[in-house]
Amino acid sequence: MSGEHHSTVREVYEDAIQSQGHCFYTKDQIQAWAGLAWLPGILEKPLTDGKGWVSIQNLSIEAFAVRYPMNRLALLYCRGRSSRKGLGTSLLKVIEDEARREGQTRLITEASSFSYPLFLKHGWVLETPEIIKIGGIPFTRYLMIKNFL
Repeated sequence: MSGEHHSTVREVYEDAIQSQGHCFYTKDQIQAWAGLAWLPGILEKPLTDGKGWVSIQNLSIEAFAVRYPMNRLALLYCRGRSSRKGLGTSLLKVIEDEARREGQTRLITEASSFSYPLFLKHGWVLETPEIIKIGGIPFTRYLMIKNFL
């Protein structure tokens, strides 16, 4: 993903959490998680060293995804105004297809409560749920895997 998109995808990241988080998370969780978009050192490595894709609608980046490292889907976010329109599904398909072409035998990810149903729908398997803390606030996320063999 080019450096020119980094600020915009950070906005998408924050918007996705702020606009859709109330379905799954408390206000404190939303605030802590959304704040990661702008903290130095949090998204730099995946955005700079990863391989990313964006979905553009009406000349605006509405969703994005990043693989980093190459066997891991690190980020998949969609603006609230564009959710439930297939953008996440389209990006997931592109990522999976590209990983297969590159010779990856599987992908892993840590899914949020947002994305967990999407991954299940597309053949990903739950390895284990885990509790992490962001800003001292606990979150459940789901370690998932998709085998290509």
